[in-house]
Amino acid sequence: MSVELAKEIWDETKRYLISTDRAEVADTLVSIMIDHDIDAEEIKEVFKRDVDVKAALEHYLDQGVDYDEDEFPDEEDEDFL
Repeated sequence: MSVELAKEIWDETKRYLISTDRAEVADTLVSIMIDHDIDAEEIKEVFKRDVDVKAALEHYLDQGVDYDEDEFPDEEDEDFL
């Protein structure tokens, strides 16, 4: 899926959504685009005038977690008897 196609679908369908539902649907849209390897910068550029998608993208990016390697020990470090 291209980001341009996602934008066109979003623009056509969001007018049918109650404004309180748009944030949740925008979150789902962003998740789908990210899952389909669309770069966050590309999403930001194409949806630059859309408040709902921009907020959903910021929320998605804020949820990213950097895991410390020490947090997940390697299996070989464990004693499996």
